[in-house]
Amino acid sequence: MGQNVNMAKQNIFTCNECGASHTKWSGQCDACNAWNSIQEDKPLGTGPAKKSLGGMRGKRVILTDLASKEPPPPRTMSGVDELDRVLGGGLVKASALLVGGDPGIGKSTLLLQAAARFARNGLKVIYISGEESAGQIQMRAERLGLTKSPVRLASETNLRDILTTLEAEKPDLAIIDSIQTMWADNVDSAPGSVSQVRASAHELTTFAKTNGISVIMVGHVTKDGSIAGPRVVEHMVDTVLYFEGERGHQFRILRSVKNRFGPADEIGVFEMTGKGLAEVKNPSALFLSDRGKPAPGSVVFAGIEGTRPMLCEIQALVAPSPHSQPKRSVVGLDGGRLGMILAVLESRCGVPFTGLDVYLNVAGGMKINDPAADLAVAAALVSAREDAALPHDAVIFGEISLSGALRPVVQTENRLKEAQKLGFTSAITPQQTKKVAVAGLSLRYTQDLATFVAETFGDRGPEK
Repeated sequence: MGQNVNMAKQNIFTCNECGASHTKWSGQCDACNAWNSIQEDKPLGTGPAKKSLGGMRGKRVILTDLASKEPPPPRTMSGVDELDRVLGGGLVKASALLVGGDPGIGKSTLLLQAAARFARNGLKVIYISGEESAGQIQMRAERLGLTKSPVRLASETNLRDILTTLEAEKPDLAIIDSIQTMWADNVDSAPGSVSQVRASAHELTTFAKTNGISVIMVGHVTKDGSIAGPRVVEHMVDTVLYFEGERGHQFRILRSVKNRFGPADEIGVFEMTGKGLAEVKNPSALFLSDRGKPAPGSVVFAGIEGTRPMLCEIQALVAPSPHSQPKRSVVGLDGGRLGMILAVLESRCGVPFTGLDVYLNVAGGMKINDPAADLAVAAALVSAREDAALPHDAVIFGEISLSGALRPVVQTENRLKEAQKLGFTSAITPQQTKKVAVAGLSLRYTQDLATFVAETFGDRGPEK
């Protein structure tokens, strides 16, 4: 007997907080532990009118080959260099962008300033907010000195009315703040739910492609830093940007994590001031501006963020722990990476951290994902443990393997040139690094982590 293909379709239940799928409803999500967040996710095409696509005629798709060349997409520059850098050279026509960030970090301020600059450059811009009234946006524009910019405002959450307005007005750029407040009346769920966010993002992205309008959508983020809603939303859009920063710091970083029209992982640096966000032309100088005299546990790391070199200070503090389980606290770096470096220092170099609390911080609210920071982190940890300051005019970079060997990193020359430009006179790098010469900068190559510890700290190092 053949397999029964007319089995009833199993219902799918989705968590509104994290997007996890479940086979049945429950009061608490197993993935994120949120309560009363699971709702039934009805698939598209259900109902009596459902038909097989195989039996319906559609239009033939135009095919091409790999040798065909398409002209580069037209771009519009905003005039904000840091924003244009992250976008890959300007705003692409008929593109869909998603901007995420923590509440109060400055997303609305950034996009209002960007809308004003694009409008001054000749684009017709409409800013639609589902969270604030038009009067509140006007008050912010007055504080930022943008009242004379020809930006049209609206406060609305009904997606059907928004699309009708955009179709009638035919703007060049539409900003939707935010996608979680949009409500599509053809979806049977509350605004902010997974189904609503997915449907709204799909409708806006399709509208952008069909009508040649660029759309920027603001997205809220969850407590782990990812954009709230289904992950498929990030796949729908052309560009995903994250606006990062610490509340206690004035620095803000706009980071590209996906860009179909430019390099990913590019960053733009801004400073929050009383009159809005100001561009930071030389972020390395800004992140190092508060450095004082040489201090134990302080190391300057020459990193690469996107396509630009950037110097930042890594700070470490090691202290005896009063607890049976020592603390491992890290800000601005992956905690798993810190644990790996501590293990290599102890097992390969004989530097024990048993019974010691370890605190690690990247100054200025910067977040580092570059594996080349390993050697700088190790140097800061040993410097703090031995209470021995490193040279004030040296930069350090290199990746550490589990064997304790040092691996070469990319864009060595760019890192060294940035260090030389800011007045540093020496650099410590892995021995396998491509040999480059930078005027005024002396290079010290080291083979492995144990050799580095022995040569740098000498008699002050740990007993073998």
